[in-house]
Amino acid sequence: MIGRKRLVVETAWCKGCGICAAFCPKQVLEIQHEKVSIKAPEACISCGQCELRCPDYAIYLVNIEE
Repeated sequence: MIGRKRLVVETAWCKGCGICAAFCPKQVLEIQHEKVSIKAPEACISCGQCELRCPDYAIYLVNIEE
């Protein structure tokens, strides 16, 4: 069974390119102050597109312990 996941952003690694936000199908991400931020975590469907597209590995999904 696939567990629930949440997004993690390593802002120190983010260069603010916006690729992750552009590929997010639910517009969960946005660029603020030259870094990615999670504007709507409840809308995230854990598709992993942001994680796959980030050239700096600054955003990723982790399992949520239940």
